[in-house]
Amino acid sequence: MAGIICLAPILSSLLGILVKPVCGALGLDPAIFGSILAIDMGGYMLSMDLAADPQIGLFSGVVVSSIFGCTIVYNIPVGLSFISEEERPDFTRGILLGLISMPVSLLAGGLLMGLGIGDILWNSLPVLLISALLAVGVMKKPDAMIRGFQIFGKGIRLIATFGLTIAAVIHLTGMDLLPMMPPLQEAMQTVSAICIVMLGSMPLAELIQRIMKVPFQKIGEKTGLNGASTTALLLGLVSATPALALIPQMNRRGKVVISACLVSCVCTFGAHFAFANNVAPQIVPAMLTAKLVGGVLGGGIALFVTRNMKE
Repeated sequence: MAGIICLAPILSSLLGILVKPVCGALGLDPAIFGSILAIDMGGYMLSMDLAADPQIGLFSGVVVSSIFGCTIVYNIPVGLSFISEEERPDFTRGILLGLISMPVSLLAGGLLMGLGIGDILWNSLPVLLISALLAVGVMKKPDAMIRGFQIFGKGIRLIATFGLTIAAVIHLTGMDLLPMMPPLQEAMQTVSAICIVMLGSMPLAELIQRIMKVPFQKIGEKTGLNGASTTALLLGLVSATPALALIPQMNRRGKVVISACLVSCVCTFGAHFAFANNVAPQIVPAMLTAKLVGGVLGGGIALFVTRNMKE
């Protein structure tokens, strides 16, 4: 995360050269292209650096990147790494159903920020088109898309490691290797602020899980989700990795429903909340609304679609 934050001004400069002329001709704010990264993996920084309108920059960098960006750079590659080839269809089906609900969640978040419906839909158009192409690709060429997601994820990690290495060298030696790069201490302040929130949120998730054990069992009986599925949903609201790690233990319906929910609501009260609260606290209500609306809608669609699913 610190590596991406340090590289954000350089990445935004390079990306701006490519997208700003096209966006200017189409009347789009280039900030939306920053949301291809997760909010805490450079999406916020890129969007704000690219933004022509600061409000659209906040919408793209906080609301969109916490849903779409996180799905692309984290949920999909990490989720696929936990599951077998036989489990991929149910997982990818859930991701697609979650992406279907994304326009509604973006509308909810944008409207709460005070943006107009036209501005929200028009500036979200690139993300919606990319989502549609991803959906077609996953349905038609799943193996090729999986390899592509994995390569993309490795590329992001490689770039982040490079940024962190250069920032550390600059910090230790005082050499001005990249004049545009912010100090590593500034990036680590953001990371530390997130860690402070996570110190409490992970134990809270464990406490709720223990207190709500019986209600969760009843919910599972009503919905057809097993214990691993309901536990993953709760954990996913705080942190993505433990929730995704539980996918192999879920029943088939759980794999679809939880994957659909996590497209929007992953890390709602964890890293994404902590990051947004640190950099743009005024947007936190809009982000929370968008993520929860998308999670409920995505899960509801998945429950309906899988109502006759057999194990």
